[in-house]
Amino acid sequence: MHISEGILSGPVLISGAAMAVAGTAIGLKKIDYDRIVHVAILSSAFFVASLIHINIGPSSVHLILNGIVGLLLGFAAIPAILTALLLQSVFFQYGGLTALGVNVVVMAFPAVMVHYLFLPMIGKSPKLTFLGGFLAGMFAILISSLLLGLALWFTDKNFLETSLTIITAHIPVMIIEGIVTGFCVTFLLKVYPEILPVKKK
Repeated sequence: MHISEGILSGPVLISGAAMAVAGTAIGLKKIDYDRIVHVAILSSAFFVASLIHINIGPSSVHLILNGIVGLLLGFAAIPAILTALLLQSVFFQYGGLTALGVNVVVMAFPAVMVHYLFLPMIGKSPKLTFLGGFLAGMFAILISSLLLGLALWFTDKNFLETSLTIITAHIPVMIIEGIVTGFCVTFLLKVYPEILPVKKK
């Protein structure tokens, strides 16, 4: 889901950078520094999950895990994902420094959304916990795919077909991420509830 260097227009890059800076500033203010280890762990998980990818035009398909990162971190997911994306860009040339801001918006902003939408379901019951995790994982990828498509479309209307292809290609990823996130959240609630921003029932 990384947007490659040299694809996006100047206005889209500038807008993405501005939104990423603003989101990162909010995220840094909202980080609970008693849980900074959790932020680092989830940033690392996001970093590793994105290493195995399949290229599709100017983007790629791979596990992202932004749903679980957002579910557990809230606004702190933005600096966590920014750090991982920056390291991927520097060490593996995934995405690019000029597209970093847009990639942060594409992957981190949906992560924050699922935190507020689905966290209330976590810990209520095993079924609701799994469902909340599933919806968080699936919804995060859905919104990320749509944002990526919009970034391409605002750059050039001729990217419409590419945008639709990318969104369609991510449908299986949405389902897989939903299942993975659901099981991960259910497992964490049992064995390591401290990492979840909810009280174990």
